[in-house]
Amino acid sequence: MANKPKLLSGGNPQIPKGYGEEPVAAYLDAMPGWKQDVGRKLDALITKAVPRVRKAVKWNTPLYGAADEEQGWFTSFHCFDRYIKVTFFNGASLDPPPPETSKYPHIRYFHIHEADDLDEKQLTRWMKAAAKLPGEKM
Repeated sequence: MANKPKLLSGGNPQIPKGYGEEPVAAYLDAMPGWKQDVGRKLDALITKAVPRVRKAVKWNTPLYGAADEEQGWFTSFHCFDRYIKVTFFNGASLDPPPPETSKYPHIRYFHIHEADDLDEKQLTRWMKAAAKLPGEKM
């Protein structure tokens, strides 16, 4: 690959800002090691769980939003050295809420490590519910 994206700290791919499938696919293609398989699985789960999901890459992070742009973005994920951080922008309203807290009371995180067994059913429930909540405007 001639123009392989630069990996930033934690192995997060540096991808130009863009909207739609193409920039998200570029991000997924550039994710390092085991994180690429998990990223592709997350993208597939979100795409299946949320009809007409909107996609973008901003700040070197893929964002997902409900079909109605007025609802904003409901989730994203980002590579770190030892895990992938899945962000739910209104995660405190989910039942049960994702386990990791934020300095912002409404945001919750879910961390995925290499050896984790991914609970696809729980992630799908969170994605479906999160897409119905007010999201972040960015």
